[in-house]
Amino acid sequence: MKNLLLSTIIAASLFACKSETKPAFDLVNAKKEIEAANKKISDFIVKGDSVAMANAYSKDGKFMGNNMPSILGKDKITSFWGGFIKLGVGSLTLNTLEVWGDENFITEEGLFEVTLKDGKQADKGKYIVLWKKEDGNWKLHRDMSNTDLPAAK
Repeated sequence: MKNLLLSTIIAASLFACKSETKPAFDLVNAKKEIEAANKKISDFIVKGDSVAMANAYSKDGKFMGNNMPSILGKDKITSFWGGFIKLGVGSLTLNTLEVWGDENFITEEGLFEVTLKDGKQADKGKYIVLWKKEDGNWKLHRDMSNTDLPAAK
């Protein structure tokens, strides 16, 4: 009886120690996922696909650009990016500097550069994006950027 009790205690202890331990969040891999998402975003802009661009945002995603109110909602985000694309964008370069967060939200700090189809630089600056995990994919949840270029006179 004593051996049975001891075996039960040992088994229970091992089971308790082996409780469901959640694996640590892999921020290095998450950064790679964000960089891959940024590549898709750049491709959407260059291809002129404002609908795909808007779908890169979470259901309640928001774009917060320079000198304008925040843009909320897929239709308004689609319209904004459609207008941006019509400016003649040749490339959008996004350079992730740093990410931090967890399995639900990642904050990204980065640099951007916009070049027109004629090769002229249209804008460059920095951005902060709060990414939200939605339906298994990282989506732009809060997207804020500002230019490094001087204000037009």
